[in-house]
Amino acid sequence: MTSFPKLRIDEYAMVYLEDTDRALPTKINQNTRYAYFKTIAKGGKSLIQSCKDMHLGRTICYKKLLPEFADDPIEQQRFLREARVSAMLQHPNTVPTYEVGRDSRGAYFFTMKLVHGYTFREVLNYRDRYDLSRLIDVVVQVAYALEYAHGHRVIHRDIKPENILVGPYGEVLVLDWGLAKVWSAAASKNSQLDSSPATNLDDPIGSITGQGKLQGTITYMSPEQIRRDPQIDHHTDVFSLGVVLYEVLANRTPALAETVGEMRDATLNATPPRISAVTSAHVPKLLEDLAMACLAKDPEARPDGCAEMIRLLQEAW
Repeated sequence: MTSFPKLRIDEYAMVYLEDTDRALPTKINQNTRYAYFKTIAKGGKSLIQSCKDMHLGRTICYKKLLPEFADDPIEQQRFLREARVSAMLQHPNTVPTYEVGRDSRGAYFFTMKLVHGYTFREVLNYRDRYDLSRLIDVVVQVAYALEYAHGHRVIHRDIKPENILVGPYGEVLVLDWGLAKVWSAAASKNSQLDSSPATNLDDPIGSITGQGKLQGTITYMSPEQIRRDPQIDHHTDVFSLGVVLYEVLANRTPALAETVGEMRDATLNATPPRISAVTSAHVPKLLEDLAMACLAKDPEARPDGCAEMIRLLQEAW
């Protein structure tokens, strides 16, 4: 079995007595707490940076909306939801959130643990280096995170290899809860965050997360998510994780398409081929059967939850 690459120790900040024993200022100025910003990634709507927490002396992750979205009330609400969902779901397979606040200009930000590693997409790009059992273990860890989230009435809605991080010590973290669905205590209605007009079905395949478009990445969307079914529940995450499992086993996704429209039609109407029919690699039947069951068009025909997936993935396949 091949383990995932270890992180070089020089990538971590060293710990020195001068830093651990430095006195806090008499008056705390939150506007000068974070310094030495470096860009990690820039998404469609947000900027992710590393920075130094001058109070605690640690390097952390700092996320904020891009200037063109900073004053958009819907994007602000989505952003706060992501920060709070991440903070409230305290699980070994989620990233700890430290603080949410406003910067000196009044714009929202939140901070979280800075985690080094590889996305599962990067891992799958070099799948020949890894034993199948190691890849399946990543799927199991994601299922643990989702089972925990579902138990707290949260569905992720954007499970894909790019949102799964594999750390240098074998840790697996589910990222980006920005599209998470939660329910009010009194009702199970979709909020304004879930409403949007139809997407352009001739758009190229990719991430379509802007207002006025489907929310998520369509390659991994369940049929009910594509239809924007107001009764969507945890079965949509089971479907998306099933697509990931299919990809692990087949080295391709269940549906192949060049446009959003083609992918939409395939997901809604076409039966995906059996994995053993599209790859020459040996595919354990238990894993193939599980992946195909997760891809059922009818949510009720899928495994009832991620706990059932975990049980099957941990059998002697």
